[in-house]
Amino acid sequence: MSDFNRSSSEHLWQSLSLFNIFRLLIVIGLMVGAFLLTGESLLERDHFWVVIWILGCYTLCGIIFAFGIAKKWPRFDVQLSIHVLIDVIFIVALMHLGGGIKSGFGILLLPYLAGAGLIARGRMTIFHAAIASIALLAEMLWSAIHGDLESTIPMSTVFLCIASFAVAWLAYRLSRYAEENRELAERRSVDIANLGQLNTRILQDVSDGVLVVDSRNLIQQFNEQAVRVTGVRTDLGSPLAADFPELAAPLHRWREFPELGSSELVQTAGGRNTLRARFVSLTHDSSGNVLIYLEDMARLRRESQQLKLAALGRLTANLAHEIRNPLGAISHAAELMREEANDDPLLQKLTRIINDNSQRLERMVKDVLELNRRDRVERIDIHLADWLANFVDEFRQQEKIPVQLAIICPPDATVRFDVGHLHQVLWNLSRNGWRYCLKQDHSLRFTVSEFRSGWMLSVINDGPRVPSDAQSQLFEPFFTTESKGTGLGLYIAREICAANAALLEYQSPPESGACFRILFGYTDGEKI
Repeated sequence: MSDFNRSSSEHLWQSLSLFNIFRLLIVIGLMVGAFLLTGESLLERDHFWVVIWILGCYTLCGIIFAFGIAKKWPRFDVQLSIHVLIDVIFIVALMHLGGGIKSGFGILLLPYLAGAGLIARGRMTIFHAAIASIALLAEMLWSAIHGDLESTIPMSTVFLCIASFAVAWLAYRLSRYAEENRELAERRSVDIANLGQLNTRILQDVSDGVLVVDSRNLIQQFNEQAVRVTGVRTDLGSPLAADFPELAAPLHRWREFPELGSSELVQTAGGRNTLRARFVSLTHDSSGNVLIYLEDMARLRRESQQLKLAALGRLTANLAHEIRNPLGAISHAAELMREEANDDPLLQKLTRIINDNSQRLERMVKDVLELNRRDRVERIDIHLADWLANFVDEFRQQEKIPVQLAIICPPDATVRFDVGHLHQVLWNLSRNGWRYCLKQDHSLRFTVSEFRSGWMLSVINDGPRVPSDAQSQLFEPFFTTESKGTGLGLYIAREICAANAALLEYQSPPESGACFRILFGYTDGEKI
């Protein structure tokens, strides 16, 4: 059974239970009304014990009905018809004992029929009216046969029968109308629930952080992106000033003077990030609920940089191929000139300048071409312990390093990475580390450790720290502190790591030196 049908069935049984309570209250009402309104109790008439027996049986039926409703047996339609049949018999019996149609008890049939029709949602209502009419006509016929002509008023009985059918039809129409409205409400509730889920999904998938605050600056809603860019995990109903104090003042200014603009740059706690807060009112003025968008300026800069580099990459890739041919010719000519300039110091100096700059241009062309090759990834499982030992041996031989380099790596450390890419990234980091270290034993260290549920490879040297003002630009393209550097090495290394589902970042060790670490299986610090 679907949730919709199950809910409908529960409503029917609940309505039937209320109808049974109404039935028991009628018994009490009849007794109290007979004493208070007429001044003469039914119990004092000729049919004293008969009335007692009828009321007792009717009360017993109500109790039995309560158990049947609780057990939901027999089925709903059968139970309702039995209830109505007993009600009709009870009321017609009271009417007969009270003097026929003149007693006024017959009018009680109408609320019973109306209630039964509404409960049945329009089913069996005409049948119930027919039962009541037959009972009324039978009572009239019985009285006429036994000579009690004074209690028989045929027209009143006929009008009551007509009223029974009219009430049954009206109950049918009202029940159909109520059922249609209930079904519409059920469908609307499902649509609203689906819309709520859709809004929640859109809110979570939006690239900006989102906060919703009410007129009292209490947080009503937020997404995970807001938690990431601010570094604060909040709760619904928390004051904005308590969890995000850096946003409270800009929001207050905007509420007071909305004409000054709806966006403002804010710095998160601890200077972790720079955000652009944008305020959008959800009501007709700025004093009501407010939607706060939090744009990560670092992400915007990265995206802008990616767009520029994509265009630059397409241009420079074509230029690089064209530059290499004349560059080779220039280098070759410079070599020939150097061979002929054995006795001319000035000419040797000039040819050396040509060779140095030609080599620099060659490295830059090579780095530019690497920008367009970072998407060619063939990731395999790499056992870092063996691979790192071979890499360090090769690096020492190629760079002619006379001292020992430290390696700390668990034997079970395994990562998924493109072998060529990992070699390229680690060679770049190792060369930079060796350039700035003290060039003693273990001045350059390679350590592998667990990080969350993955692995982290750190390249640490004991040289000077990277200046704080340069740390934010380390991975920007064409940024370099070397006069002969291209400024693309670290940028390309980070792009290669990102293509291999890893993150390359800089960290200052507690004591001294510099540390570059690769977080395998992470993107922007989040496990993928």
